[in-house]
Amino acid sequence: MRNGFTLIELMVTVAIIAILAAIAVPSYQNYVISGKIPQATNNLASMRVKLEQYFQDNRTYVGACMTGTIAPLPTADNFTYSCPTLTATTFTVQAAGNGSMSGFTYTIDESNNKTTTAVPSGWGTAPISCWVVKKGGGC
Repeated sequence: MRNGFTLIELMVTVAIIAILAAIAVPSYQNYVISGKIPQATNNLASMRVKLEQYFQDNRTYVGACMTGTIAPLPTADNFTYSCPTLTATTFTVQAAGNGSMSGFTYTIDESNNKTTTAVPSGWGTAPISCWVVKKGGGC
């Protein structure tokens, strides 16, 4: 009598592992992406506070978002930050995703309106009037 595995037993084991991997890998990728989103949302919330302080000191938002001010843009991580709108009384700060986070774009303005202006496929339909943190458009 021989001890060991038959080819059929081995193939069944390989098939089970392949099915588990097909389920686990995409779930893990979404988990990793969800873990990087707070970089943007935290930096945007912090920028809003800094811009309000800048406004209190200068009575305008014009000139903020510059190096050397109280409200410099955060350094790029998985997102690139910009201030596409800076007027005397309004601002918009934007975080656009890089690399594995490309496709995500978040904004905040002087009224604390948090908006997701772009998301990758499967994460919802932009624009969404909150910051999407879960696949399917969940805030």
